[in-house]
Amino acid sequence: MITCYIALGSNLDEPESQLQEAVTALSRIEGLRLAAASPVYRSAAVGPGEQPDYLNAVLAVITDLQPLALLDALQAIEDRQGRQRGERWGPRTIDLDILLYGDQRIDLPRLQVPHPEMTGRNFVLVPLADICNPALRLPDGEELGSVVGRCPDARLERTRIRLKTH
Repeated sequence: MITCYIALGSNLDEPESQLQEAVTALSRIEGLRLAAASPVYRSAAVGPGEQPDYLNAVLAVITDLQPLALLDALQAIEDRQGRQRGERWGPRTIDLDILLYGDQRIDLPRLQVPHPEMTGRNFVLVPLADICNPALRLPDGEELGSVVGRCPDARLERTRIRLKTH
């Protein structure tokens, strides 16, 4: 069993409901157990044109799924929730990304872990730091707390929304 961290984001079709639906779907995956959920944050959209704000969170999961099997399961949830894969950084019903898979570095055509853009995104790092030790060593050897401290200070608002993990 390995501990993984999964980022969730949504800015379309009732984002709070989209996040909770994804958490519920994750809880039903054989070989995966939800361990913790961060608070939900509101952030400005990163990407083209005018978009609604995003709701973002991070989950800690414990799994025996291999990395690509986990990715397939996440993409199946995205597909069921109406995710359209078109415009890069475009609006979406749900976005599920593997941030960390234990302490492994993975570089495959379909999957890069740690997520290649996570260290520049406070809407990922702050919720991640909420549910794990800031002394957590990322696969490059750097501590999470140090990376969070250097992250650009884009608008990020902690909401009162709490995801139900059981």
